[in-house]
Amino acid sequence: MEAPELTVVKKEPYKGLIIAIAVVVPVLVAVLFRVRIDGYDLSFLPPIYASINALTAVLLISAVIAIRNKKRSLHERLMKTCIGLSASFLVMYVAYHMTSDPTSYGGEGPIKYVYYFLLVTHILLSVIITPMVLFTFSRALAGNFERHRALAKFTFPIWLYVAITGVLVYLMISPYYK
Repeated sequence: MEAPELTVVKKEPYKGLIIAIAVVVPVLVAVLFRVRIDGYDLSFLPPIYASINALTAVLLISAVIAIRNKKRSLHERLMKTCIGLSASFLVMYVAYHMTSDPTSYGGEGPIKYVYYFLLVTHILLSVIITPMVLFTFSRALAGNFERHRALAKFTFPIWLYVAITGVLVYLMISPYYK
């Protein structure tokens, strides 16, 4: 009788750290949104962080093209850049909202519902995408490419959606900034 073949599943690297980040980041962002720092004018940031979202979307697509063309090193550099851009976005986004009054959307009719749909799905998915990106990335770092690819199939479209809707939400609300 032949012994059954064992499948070795590599341990999930950085699991505890990723879960901690996935919990701490949204809580910290929510807390910092309640903090108001006066005396700073960061009104120049929204077009910058919207541009970062646009660049992230382009680089995500470029990274998928790179890996499909077997350009692993380029794919890795693009993905690391996307992670850095997303972290920069988050810092700028929080800084802006800590120093600025909230802006209400002024559109009316059906476009208002489109805006709020995009905004709500963008926010909800941005919370979900953080641990997905980190788990996908950590699997690649650990050389667990089979599990990396399996998760990346879900991570990529959600991250792309978050990046694109970030730009759309900015374009829709920008006429109402003070």
